[in-house]
Amino acid sequence: MKEPVVELLGISPEDARAYLRAFFKARNEAEFRTKQVEEWLFDRHARSFNEMTNLPLNLQVELGNEFSLTALESNYVARSSDGTIKHLWRLNDGERVESVLIPTKDRLTLCLSSQVGCALGCRFCATGHFGFRRQLRPAEIVAQYSDSSRVALHDFKRPITNIVYMGMGEPLANLDSVINSLDTLHRGFGKGARRITISTVGLVPGILKLAQRPEPFELAISLHAPLHKLRLELMPIERRYPLPDLFKALRSFQKQKRRRISFEYTLIDGVNDEPKLARALADVARGLTCFVNLIPFNPIPAISEWQASSPSKIARFSEALNERGIQNAVRRPRGRDISAACGQLRLARKTAVIVNEKTGLY
Repeated sequence: MKEPVVELLGISPEDARAYLRAFFKARNEAEFRTKQVEEWLFDRHARSFNEMTNLPLNLQVELGNEFSLTALESNYVARSSDGTIKHLWRLNDGERVESVLIPTKDRLTLCLSSQVGCALGCRFCATGHFGFRRQLRPAEIVAQYSDSSRVALHDFKRPITNIVYMGMGEPLANLDSVINSLDTLHRGFGKGARRITISTVGLVPGILKLAQRPEPFELAISLHAPLHKLRLELMPIERRYPLPDLFKALRSFQKQKRRRISFEYTLIDGVNDEPKLARALADVARGLTCFVNLIPFNPIPAISEWQASSPSKIARFSEALNERGIQNAVRRPRGRDISAACGQLRLARKTAVIVNEKTGLY
């Protein structure tokens, strides 16, 4: 029985190198062949072995029999007049995930997905409303970067500078695959750890495991409410990991990593946008070095009565944070003319990607 094909983007760069060396050694090929394949993988973002034109044709065929590059199929692409590009990728089993390329003046950020759907059910999130389908394999996460890199170089004439795990799914609920993908992106593709951000609703065990990693990856917390009762109404995860447990983990993370933590706070009119909640946020975050991204709510069909807070309410919330010494910024909408916010392209709804130009996060 034939052994399963090895996904080169789904294993560590060292394991990939070992597999390739063994492959070429068994065929009495020179050692430099391994380096050639690595260059095609990590520098030139090859989607198939047939693209590796400096390899003999017979080796291209044999590599394809032994290994997979896990190229994704572009099921749909939307290009905004402001430059934002949204992809809906079809996976081998027909499932679909999203990624977004977000250009700003000094950076090009890729927002990628870690799961097909999401089981956590945050009420304001479109992805949560169609539920969880399955985990993404490490290679399927990395392939979003590799395939998007080709788009970036073609459309923007520059490489992706920042990566954020803020697309479909909860990264820390697929921790093993996410850790493996981080390893490949960081050590295989050479992406700086400080330019990679993992966003989580607050899965405490995953946060503590990330704190043990040697790389200084950035951490963003989907907070959206500073009080237990209100956060529980918005985010069911609050029942499992309430705010005191979350902030205890964040203090441990910051003590070990000495990195600023970002908080994501979606502002919903009349729900969580009162200045007193900004002051409560400052209280629970006391002692942390942090930054708050204020996000105007993107309406979704599942909760038609919710709307984004008005600019004046957002300004008052921001000012209340400033008065307590909490740095913050209001994200500006991007991609209004395409279906570009997390999960909403899959739901075929027109909405907006939002980006903070200071951080490159969306």
